[in-house]
Amino acid sequence: MTAATETPSQRTARLLRQQADACGVIGSVLYQTLLHRAADDLLADGPTSRVLEGHLEDPGPSALALRMMGGVHALVLTGGVPDLARHYPSSPTYDGSTGNPADVWPDFVAVLDHHRDDVREWLLRPPQTNEVGRGAALVGGLLHGAAEAQLPIRLVEVGASGGLNLRADRFRIDGEAGQYGDVGSPVNLGRAWLGVPPPAGSLEIVERYGGDLDPVDVSTEAGRLLLAAYVWPDQVERVRRLRGAFELADQLPATVRRESAEQTLARTDLAEGAWTVVWHSVFRQYLPAEVQREVTARIEALGSQATASKRLAHLMLEPMRGTEWGRSSDFEFLVALQTWPGGERRVLATAAPHGVPTTWER
Repeated sequence: MTAATETPSQRTARLLRQQADACGVIGSVLYQTLLHRAADDLLADGPTSRVLEGHLEDPGPSALALRMMGGVHALVLTGGVPDLARHYPSSPTYDGSTGNPADVWPDFVAVLDHHRDDVREWLLRPPQTNEVGRGAALVGGLLHGAAEAQLPIRLVEVGASGGLNLRADRFRIDGEAGQYGDVGSPVNLGRAWLGVPPPAGSLEIVERYGGDLDPVDVSTEAGRLLLAAYVWPDQVERVRRLRGAFELADQLPATVRRESAEQTLARTDLAEGAWTVVWHSVFRQYLPAEVQREVTARIEALGSQATASKRLAHLMLEPMRGTEWGRSSDFEFLVALQTWPGGERRVLATAAPHGVPTTWER
């Protein structure tokens, strides 16, 4: 059978299995198991098929599988499904008895059956992760910039979600390649830096702002639930660092506006006596090609205005073909930096999709 001859159910089952395998590779055996079972259930016309009704032809990049899993996880976190919650390590009522993830399936499919409308509401929302682990790449990249010129930093994030990584300079980062930050930080990224240690130094961030088409207000319970629901429940370190980032957000303000990447950059200018650092992570792939070109053109226009005392950096953690950066690799999550004046481009590191670990190459 080819993709062209698949029915909508067969196509969606294939996408569920692809997402299942991706979850397994990144470390969620629970989601790997449940999504494979959901694919079987969809083809058997079970409760999964009724939850996903009307969405079987949604575009692949819309991450239908993760939207469904987020809806179920939200019910777990709000206490609405106690039988399933006892299997989810993210739940306050987790009893540690998950054992074989396959044993979770009966309680999971019961949620799909009895809470169909609640889960279906989440199918209308794009996943929002605001992955805090990617702050490990951001901080190391900022230290590389600071090594060029020790100036205060204006941090601008496009696709900022809830803006949690706008506080990354206040994270604690540990690893074989060095440490950074206050050991008392509520966000501790352990085993986060490998390879060549980033330059030692301090960061002075004097402005923190960003934009997102659908920003998350992390000062609200609804906003925090949205982000927590999209963290995979058996990845306990991710759950812990997200909760720590909420605590840090209560302490340190940052501004995130509802706007496009183009609008964020249109209101961004360079400042005398400072770095302006434009940052994004696992964001570029969601932009149409023409918007990617507009973003690149705006950043290059800003770069043309840079001077030795009015600097610009473009820092990113994105899944990219290494050949874009003079490498032989076909596809990697690269931490890349371009700085002005001069426009020098270089790859600093590779990273796991969720940022930890980041392996520095220079």
